[in-house]
Amino acid sequence: MAVSIRDVANRAGVSVGTVSNVLNRPSAVADATVERVRQAIDDLGYVRNDAARQLRAGRSTTIGLVVLDAGNPFFADVARGAEDAAAERGLSVLLGNSDEQPSREEAYLALFEEQRVRGVLLSPSSETLAAAQRLRDHGIPVVLVDRTAPGSDFSSVAVDDVRGGYIAASHLLDRGRRRIAFVGGQPTLRQVVDRHAGAERAVAEVAGATLETLPTDQLTVLAGREAGVALVARAPEDRPDAIFAANDLVAVGIMQALVMTGSVRVPEDIALVGYDDIAFAQSTVVPLTSIRQPAHLIGSRALDVLATLVDDPTREPETIEFEPELVVRESTGG
Repeated sequence: MAVSIRDVANRAGVSVGTVSNVLNRPSAVADATVERVRQAIDDLGYVRNDAARQLRAGRSTTIGLVVLDAGNPFFADVARGAEDAAAERGLSVLLGNSDEQPSREEAYLALFEEQRVRGVLLSPSSETLAAAQRLRDHGIPVVLVDRTAPGSDFSSVAVDDVRGGYIAASHLLDRGRRRIAFVGGQPTLRQVVDRHAGAERAVAEVAGATLETLPTDQLTVLAGREAGVALVARAPEDRPDAIFAANDLVAVGIMQALVMTGSVRVPEDIALVGYDDIAFAQSTVVPLTSIRQPAHLIGSRALDVLATLVDDPTREPETIEFEPELVVRESTGG
């Protein structure tokens, strides 16, 4: 049961008006009283209800969505899918960008809890789901997006990233490439871990094939370009003959670094595969082979699952996992 402002007042031994002043005008309250009220808030786990007026009129009409990178077209398409499905139900979506930072993710989840959203769609930035669990404990359902959570009881909607990584690496191996580099992201991101695991499995099946791992701080074009510059600086015999990038943005940055020097040809010298198949993957200087995820469908189905949990909080968790699809273009030989 949610803790009320009256519960805080009783715990601190003050009036409801004093608690309200501490929350809104702390300068009008004695320091000792402020400290006592704040201690009561911490002890009880009180969450300020900024959406009380809306809730008095009926159920919240807002859904929270937290993504890893709002600048990534993949997540923009996921958000669009969620928005379209929400609009059919008379709901709106509030978007938060964690920028792959757990602290920002937690801040958005806390904000959504304050706003008493109807539910939350979350693309987690780490393995820890404590903040998401807190929302559920307070009656706000959470569905994971673009991420499964094996062993947990969270519903999720994603693509089989292990399978996607396997398909990507297998395609490069089928093209006769044997020195593959996996580039992009940190091992704290489940998507990166799974894609890398799939690539490892494919490489292990081919004698003489190797997989080099080159992490980047972020999954962005700039991070990819920096990784590409470092690869170009190597002696030709020390370079990989194929690259599997953790997402399309990293792949685009790598391609920029390779092509701009004029000393490395794509795909003749280095074949390149991305992941997500964002809209401009086919419009890069050398059209990019990629692993397609149905981003819009992921967003819309996640909203559907969330809606069922809102209607029936006791519903068993549901895991929806789509199959990835290889889209072959000129960056691996067309």
